[in-house]
Amino acid sequence: MSSSNEESLRDLLRGVHERLQRADQVDAQTRESLTALVRDIELKLGGGAPTSARTRAPLPSLEALAVRFEASHPALAETLLQLVDALGKAGI
Repeated sequence: MSSSNEESLRDLLRGVHERLQRADQVDAQTRESLTALVRDIELKLGGGAPTSARTRAPLPSLEALAVRFEASHPALAETLLQLVDALGKAGI
């Protein structure tokens, strides 16, 4: 993966973190799931081993979360969909 693609992914991950912190009506289980997925993607980008089985297929999980957030947190949903797209292009 090129350094510009990796930096783009890291920017999107930072955006997810920021938007998740601002999202006040996200239930604890959803917040925990999304946080774990993002953390595992970050580990994979850094060459580390994922901490959960969910990272074996992060795209469907991220897509499902994005759909859940479309009405209540559109900015977070949009960032998640951008992340899904970037991960797909990067082959992750």
